[in-house]
Amino acid sequence: MIEQIIYYLFLLDSIGANYIVWFQGKWYCKNFRIFCRQWPPAKGWAAIYLGLVLWVGWLYMRLGVL
Repeated sequence: MIEQIIYYLFLLDSIGANYIVWFQGKWYCKNFRIFCRQWPPAKGWAAIYLGLVLWVGWLYMRLGVL
């Protein structure tokens, strides 16, 4: 049960991160200047993050957790 909640929170986070990076990068840097200096939007890292979360979800499905 707790694994499902944590997984879906990570899934929502990775989808949100990809949306911001791919479609709202300028908005992010405009509204979060301090964060943008430290963590600039990077499409590659966001895509890898989503891929890893989906891979973990696939593993959970195979184990019968999800």
